[in-house]
Amino acid sequence: MTTSSEKLKEARRAAVKDSLPIFLPAIPFGFIVGVAIVESVMPSGVGFLTSPLIFAGAAQLALVTLVGTASAAAAVTTAVVINARHVMYSAAMAPAFKGQPRWFRWFGPAFLIDQVFALSIPHADDDPAIFRRYYMTCASVFSIGWIFLTSLGMVFGAVIPEAWQLGYAPAVMFAGLVVMGLDRRPAVVSAVVGASVCFVAIGLPNRSGLLVGAICGVAAGMLVRESADEKSESVTA
Repeated sequence: MTTSSEKLKEARRAAVKDSLPIFLPAIPFGFIVGVAIVESVMPSGVGFLTSPLIFAGAAQLALVTLVGTASAAAAVTTAVVINARHVMYSAAMAPAFKGQPRWFRWFGPAFLIDQVFALSIPHADDDPAIFRRYYMTCASVFSIGWIFLTSLGMVFGAVIPEAWQLGYAPAVMFAGLVVMGLDRRPAVVSAVVGASVCFVAIGLPNRSGLLVGAICGVAAGMLVRESADEKSESVTA
C-alpha cells in the first residue's frame, strides 16, 4: 500500500514532470522582460524585484515598459487590467483552497499564474495535502525559473539578435499551454485561440494584445465546454 509520504513524493515528481514542458515557452519571454528592465528608467535593482513581487510576466512587462513614459497611475492600471483574468482563475480554484491551512490560503494565490492554474485545476479534487504539494511544486518551478530567466535577460539580453523576433514570445507561451491540454478539447481551443489572437494583436498599445488574447481564449474555451455539456445532457436525456 502506498503511504502518505510516498503519495506526496509522487505528487512532487508529477508536478515537476508536468511543469517542465510548459516552462520552455516562457524562456524567451523571460529574456524579453529582463531586457525591458535594463532599458527601463527604473533602477535595475528595483526592476529585478518586479520578478518576485509581481510574478506575472505580461503585467510585469507592461509596468516596466510604461514607467517613465506614462503616469504612475496609467502604468499600474495597465498592469492590473492585464492581470484581470486572474480573477477568473481565483474563482475556479476557490473550492480547492477551501479547507487548506491558513498559510496556503494566503501564500498560494501569489503563484496563481496561467501555467500553474492550467496544471493545477485538473487536480482540484485531489486530497488537500496532495493538491497542496502538487500546486506548490509547480509554483516553485515557475517562480524560481522566472527569476533566473529575467536575471539572464538583464545580463545577456542585449546580445540577442533582433532577427530572433522575441516579441512573439508571449503568444508562444500561450501556445505552450496546449502541450498539457491535448486531452481536453476546451483547453486546446482556449490556448489555440488565445495564442492566435495574441499574434494578430501583438501591435496593440500598452501590451493590450495580451489581454485581448486571454479574453478571447477563455471565451472560446467556455463556449466549447458549454456546447459539450449540452450535447452530454441531450444524450443522457
